[in-house]
Amino acid sequence: MLEIYIDGASKGYPGPSGISFIIKSGKVRVEGQKYIGESSNHVAEFQALLFVLDYCQQEFLSEILSIRSDSKLLVDLIDKGKYKKEPFATLVEQAIAKMAHFPYCFIKWIPESQNKHADRLAKQAIHLKAESIRKYPSA
Repeated sequence: MLEIYIDGASKGYPGPSGISFIIKSGKVRVEGQKYIGESSNHVAEFQALLFVLDYCQQEFLSEILSIRSDSKLLVDLIDKGKYKKEPFATLVEQAIAKMAHFPYCFIKWIPESQNKHADRLAKQAIHLKAESIRKYPSA
């Protein structure tokens, strides 16, 4: 099972935004971050989820995913499985479709205090205006 942390950050509403993920998998930790341009924080949170799901589909397709986010809105909308208003209706639909590719994929809310590293990576992506994915040995 992969332990995954995601976050989105925005400077302004909307404003320059970045997203990130951290994957803990046995002896490896993977960190990804990406600048996504102008966005709201809520949309950035969804983009972080889609970013990590795309990565996991390429690298960890047969794994169980345990995703953690400090966005109550994101977790609540994914749990409901649908939403009527845009842009969230499309984002929820895309996320649910991508989650279906895995044997088991769930998402749960965590407090911001447990997501500080993902937050730092998302804010760093805004500053760097770049995308990167790095693998490290787990501590």
